[in-house]
Amino acid sequence: MLRKNRFVLVAVAVMLIIFASSSVLLAAEKIGVIEPQKILFQHPKFESTRQKVESVVTVKENEAKSAIQAEADNNKKAEIYQSKRQEAAMEEQKLMAPLFQEIELAVRKVAKSKGITVVFDKAQVFYGGIDLTNDVIQELKR
Repeated sequence: MLRKNRFVLVAVAVMLIIFASSSVLLAAEKIGVIEPQKILFQHPKFESTRQKVESVVTVKENEAKSAIQAEADNNKKAEIYQSKRQEAAMEEQKLMAPLFQEIELAVRKVAKSKGITVVFDKAQVFYGGIDLTNDVIQELKR
């Protein structure tokens, strides 16, 4: 019985220490928030990249239409359609990747300059946090 009480006492003490140290760590964090979509739409290169993406999608759609019209088998038509959609998605990803990298670097730079240790999407935060959105947009425009 004495061993059991001692074990429970030690377990409670360990839990209190863990809880206290995690509270201190959380208190040390400065949290920032951003609106990623707003940042992306305000990126200086977004409009030209969007136009390139649209052009690629149009080309892939036209390729799909031509190939589908030449094919009689419905299963093959579906495969062609899926293939062209995947090709368009891959091209879009390639075109957008540099923008996402620039945004990530700008977020890191702004956060570091303001002493922010954690940055969340504003839509995921119910309350609080320092909004870095406009600062990140300004950093991208430099």
